[in-house]
Amino acid sequence: MGILWTLIIGGIAGWLGSLIFKGGSLGLIGNIIVGIIGGFIGYWLLGTFFGTAIVGQILTGAVGAIVLLAIINLLTGRKV
Repeated sequence: MGILWTLIIGGIAGWLGSLIFKGGSLGLIGNIIVGIIGGFIGYWLLGTFFGTAIVGQILTGAVGAIVLLAIINLLTGRKV
């Protein structure tokens, strides 16, 4: 059940991050990957600033996804 929640929260966080960053969507799998990696980045940057509930985890993942999308944008020189 933990893996399923990770995928769901990662997908929502990646999708939310791509909307806020105003980049093109990377598709379902891409959003899940960006959201999961973004969750690690967000937790590293913010800790439990938004809390440990589902909404806090999604917000932390979204912030991390925005940071990740900004880094990808800088490295590739194109809008993701």
